[in-house]
Amino acid sequence: MQRSPLFYHYKTYIHCMKILVVDDEKDVQVLFEQRFRREIKNGEMNFIFAFSGEEALQFLEQHDHEAVLILSDINMPGMTGLELLKRIKEKHHEPPPVVMMITAYGDAENYNSAMRLGADDFLTKPLEFNLLKEKLKAIH
Repeated sequence: MQRSPLFYHYKTYIHCMKILVVDDEKDVQVLFEQRFRREIKNGEMNFIFAFSGEEALQFLEQHDHEAVLILSDINMPGMTGLELLKRIKEKHHEPPPVVMMITAYGDAENYNSAMRLGADDFLTKPLEFNLLKEKLKAIH
């Protein structure tokens, strides 16, 4: 039985995990696009990038429920990742997005604050992309 091109588009759309990456360092986009090249090409994952907490909230307001996973840096100018996490958890309930916090400082204070505010995971920089891929595929 031959399937229409629409079937494949629909199938890809259903299985594509949308991930919002929030980091004030613009080179993060290139890094993620390189490290997840195969998953992006196969339609498994789609990355959206926001370069501030404010930009991330704006995206979430305009695209409600599209991002199923949010990876956010903690240390950013303006709104910190912890402030962003608090606002996401207060406002976005159904379904709640999975939020993983990323920081160059793996100290207990940041970890405890992130967990208290509802973070689903805590990663340290430099990111171990193989570990991150495993975590993302387990969620997917």
